[in-house]
Amino acid sequence: METKKNYALPILMMILLFGMISFVTNLAAPMGVVLKSQFGVSNAMGLLGNMANFIAYAVMGIPGGILLQRVGYKKTALIAIAIGFVGVLIQYLSGHAGQSSAMMVYLLGAFVAGFSMTLLNTVVNPMLNTLGGGGNKGNQLIQIGGSFNSVMATFTPAFVGILIGEASKARITDIFPVMYIAMGVFALVFFVLWAVSIPEPQAQWSSEPIGKLMSGAVKFRHFILGAIGIFVYVGVEVGTPGVMLLWLSDLSSVGATIAGSVAGTYWFLMLIGRLCGASIGAKVSSRTMLSVGSLIALILIMAAIFSPTSILVSLPVFKSSAAGALSFGLAQVPVNAMFLVLVGLCTSIMWGGIYNLAVEGLGKYVAVASGIFMTLVCGGGIIPAVQGWVADVVGYQPSYWVMFAGFAYLLFYAVIGSKNVNKDIKVD
Repeated sequence: METKKNYALPILMMILLFGMISFVTNLAAPMGVVLKSQFGVSNAMGLLGNMANFIAYAVMGIPGGILLQRVGYKKTALIAIAIGFVGVLIQYLSGHAGQSSAMMVYLLGAFVAGFSMTLLNTVVNPMLNTLGGGGNKGNQLIQIGGSFNSVMATFTPAFVGILIGEASKARITDIFPVMYIAMGVFALVFFVLWAVSIPEPQAQWSSEPIGKLMSGAVKFRHFILGAIGIFVYVGVEVGTPGVMLLWLSDLSSVGATIAGSVAGTYWFLMLIGRLCGASIGAKVSSRTMLSVGSLIALILIMAAIFSPTSILVSLPVFKSSAAGALSFGLAQVPVNAMFLVLVGLCTSIMWGGIYNLAVEGLGKYVAVASGIFMTLVCGGGIIPAVQGWVADVVGYQPSYWVMFAGFAYLLFYAVIGSKNVNKDIKVD
């Protein structure tokens, strides 16, 4: 009992970090609306902040694992939190920079914040598991952290949409309250973790050189295709609501406040989907869940592409009046947005399924495979930027063929690519 009491505060801090990962990451997409307004840039350029955030995963994924091995989980977490504070601070300073340099300063901040998110993603799961004592209690805490992550993903675009108000007048300075919150939480968690003594998760490290382990992992076809699957998955997960937010914000009948709420609903449905997926996970295989999720997502994306925007549906959202008053109610949006929001139910169960299928049968290569996976999370920045460029060229609806291609690949991986055809390779 005493141990649990002593660890209550650091447990709370780690759950807050789960939320901060989502908070900072999902800030990048609605910031695209701000960048388009303040600097008059294209959709592709507006998504550069999101790209900068995720490209950091490609740069820091493997080095983050090496840092973790050398200095341990607590020190890695402290370094990550400090970097996160600096990243958000740089984004804040971009609001005070001159018009000619503000965008570059913001992009630098997004890139630095991405370093922090990479490191935090490496440490929060094992630290929460250890603080909970491992086993069912540790897993329960991870699930709580993941749920809070989804809550913050729902909250962030809606809150930013409220702060922006009229999309055509959006400025970086409008987002300052978000940055104050982020810096405050990072500072609080840093000093708490610094002061509290916590157990260090005991990771099992192979004695073999990392280069040899990496070369061994990439010999497995199903792992290579699965790593590509993670790249594609994070891209479609982020791009589907991210480009929709830009699309709806450009519609005079919708605006940034309502668009943010609609995008938030996508992440809320991801929370619902994760809870449902967890409840049936012991009975339904990863291959089946990924296959069904990908197929339904393809149908929904097709519906969004071909449905006329003149058909409207009512969705529950936050609304802002001309006088600035905020209210909650129903707003009419194109039916395409409803189809795209429902994709959140499909993407919610995909990460675990892809990971489980990709590392199945890898034995001693699992740890290094996880590092490669973290590196390929950069797809969350690259694929939405590609879709944004397509949207600039041919329009928003046709741009969702990029998402269609992504979900088609995930369906291929679930049905064919995930089969281990290299069982003859030694893994012990």
